[in-house]
Amino acid sequence: MDLVFRALADPTRRAILDLLRGENGQTLVRLAVRLGASRQAAAKHLAVLEEAGLVVTRRVGREKRHYLDPGPIHEVATRWIAPFERRRLDALRDLKRRLEAIDEQ
Repeated sequence: MDLVFRALADPTRRAILDLLRGENGQTLVRLAVRLGASRQAAAKHLAVLEEAGLVVTRRVGREKRHYLDPGPIHEVATRWIAPFERRRLDALRDLKRRLEAIDEQ
């Protein structure tokens, strides 16, 4: 689980997961372009995500496609979030959003 937390600690890696959540099966080149990063930087981030089990790859012809594996995130949520009173946390989140919306007006 330490590898998952380490992988999730970086905003670029979270951005990669968001991109894969929106469109699974992207290539390294496509992810790098969408991140505005070099291929080498994107590859290093993907390696950390793969090591943590958050991303899996599959060869499709000559391409290597990257897919989000939500299993480790589910484990984190089950172990570290679910035990807390979900309704209370949801109510606080909703209140925060409402207050922020009022501030923006």
